[in-house]
Amino acid sequence: MTIQFKDETFRDDYTFKNSEWAVKRFPFPFHEDSYMYSVNMEQHKGGPEGSIYEKRFDVDEHYISEMRDRSEVLKDDPLRCQSLPHMTLAGWDLLELIMISKSEDYPDLFELHRNGNNWRWINKPMQIDHSFTFLDDATLPYGPMEYITRQTQGDFVILDQRESNLWMDAGMVTTQADWSLDFDIGMNFFEWHAPVPKAHEMGIFTRALKFLLNIQQGAPARRLNWTMTVNPLLDTSPENYHKWGVQKGTLNPKNIGEKQYLRVELQTFFRLPRSNALVFPIRCYLASFDDLMTVPKWGRRLHRVIRDLPEELATYKGFIDNRPMMLDYLSQYDDGKPTSDGIWPDLQTEPARD
Repeated sequence: MTIQFKDETFRDDYTFKNSEWAVKRFPFPFHEDSYMYSVNMEQHKGGPEGSIYEKRFDVDEHYISEMRDRSEVLKDDPLRCQSLPHMTLAGWDLLELIMISKSEDYPDLFELHRNGNNWRWINKPMQIDHSFTFLDDATLPYGPMEYITRQTQGDFVILDQRESNLWMDAGMVTTQADWSLDFDIGMNFFEWHAPVPKAHEMGIFTRALKFLLNIQQGAPARRLNWTMTVNPLLDTSPENYHKWGVQKGTLNPKNIGEKQYLRVELQTFFRLPRSNALVFPIRCYLASFDDLMTVPKWGRRLHRVIRDLPEELATYKGFIDNRPMMLDYLSQYDDGKPTSDGIWPDLQTEPARD
């Protein structure tokens, strides 16, 4: 499929909109009619053709607009991209991983030509054609991590592995779900996850860390995470809470389907070869309630998940005050029928809603 890139915004006038193709491949995060934390890791070995899992780094119709939004965030707040001095080699590792992956997975959009350490990178959608020397910082306009993540959808955190732990020592974070790279930089795995309710006493993070420490090169892993946001915002950072937090108060029964968004993160984990660091890409996908209700299975299931979610999790996910309004809207789409296992639509067995 040829990707048709959109010219859209994730702020101010909010012209973001999903095509029918984007809705059908949306990573709906609930594999059953209830939700509770789990490690829920699996190998990132690709996935169904056309799905967000198919390629190592998904490129979709929102690519150009997301990269423009990232540039605007960095112009306002350069601290959204930071790398501690010992993480430069890991940045080159990440640049190599993304360039090779994109040029192999999307040869019509990206090219990488290598002659020893003399590299030429061509990014056709962004009109970039740049020759540089691999491992020579002076030949790039930014550090290697910043250079390539200005051209790649999703946030990126690079984790240094030492002392049987993972340390958040570098990152490009402009589309996060209410956490701050500037606050978390230099923290270890348990420290930056401290605000998450219930998961610690359930042993979720102890098991997750054990799994992550054992990820090997060439065997990446993945999981889904989710939250809610009002309006199709990419930048829901604590630094800008004064801008986006007040938007929760703009919901009403007439506009909730259009303005309430389910925000899903595809989190992947790759072991980097030279630095032995672990890179943690966090790709954000947005779908309005109106989008989701076009898939009957998702309409039924989302109502049941939101209805039965423990209060502390609804609070942590940011929608406890608006939950009654959400349920009034979602209940219209729950006819009580059973739902099938898994996250994908049952498009082959029942038509989408009008």
